[in-house]
Amino acid sequence: MNADRETNHDMTNGDIAFLLAGAADEVEIGIAPYEAVIRGGRRRKARRWAVAAATALVLAGSSATLAVAGLPGGDGTVAPAATQSATPAPDLFTPSRTTLATGTEHGKEWRVFIDVWAAPRTEAQAAGQLEAMGEYGDVPSGGTTAAELIGKSSYVVYFSDGDKRRKTFEDVFTKDDTMSGTDLQSASIPFDIDTDGPERLVIGMVGKNAQQVTCTWKDGTTTKVDRAPQNEDISTDTPAIRPAEASPVNWFVCLSPEGTEAESAQVSELAVPAL
Repeated sequence: MNADRETNHDMTNGDIAFLLAGAADEVEIGIAPYEAVIRGGRRRKARRWAVAAATALVLAGSSATLAVAGLPGGDGTVAPAATQSATPAPDLFTPSRTTLATGTEHGKEWRVFIDVWAAPRTEAQAAGQLEAMGEYGDVPSGGTTAAELIGKSSYVVYFSDGDKRRKTFEDVFTKDDTMSGTDLQSASIPFDIDTDGPERLVIGMVGKNAQQVTCTWKDGTTTKVDRAPQNEDISTDTPAIRPAEASPVNWFVCLSPEGTEAESAQVSELAVPAL
């Protein structure tokens, strides 16, 4: 290509085709070995993006009209390149807090909520997370070390009566932890934080397909808790099986009538699989 052609913006279709062909020659074609994709995937993607961007610049800088089959519109125009937003890294030093249930009894408000901490990847991150947990009062019991938190998300469930709070659940989630079907884990605690009974409050976790939980009380009565409808906000004053942010399982809360306490809890209905 001569100097006049390089500086002349009135390029011919033949000139544009020549530049496109040159750009295409630089693109790697074919299936790369698996190991190569793992090692050089980011570099390969960046290189392909650079070639695509250069091609778009050639088209945009020319006054010639070129219809390109397969491009949006097919009328010689080039649509702006789509960009992918990177997934933000999880906040390791602030918990995801979800209110699971609220209510009022004898004029006093109560609340059950859960804090979920994202899984740290290194011991340094885990040490920083333990320090942040201390600021929230979420430090695990039993002398948990930073090394024990690597690759695990931690959670703490609290019951608060407005003045004080009591820790009811405390554990970690790993990638292998699953709950489904009638799997259920629960704890019953006194509704009065300052006493050891009666254990009127039941807090538990179930799999994502649990549709209903039945809490049975020692006087023979029961309380049924249904799963909250998807894409619908259900007041936390209404007992429901509901998700918690960053938690792989769903949660429920039952409160017994006065004068009795918890006897058992079980999944009494499962969601019907979609056909």
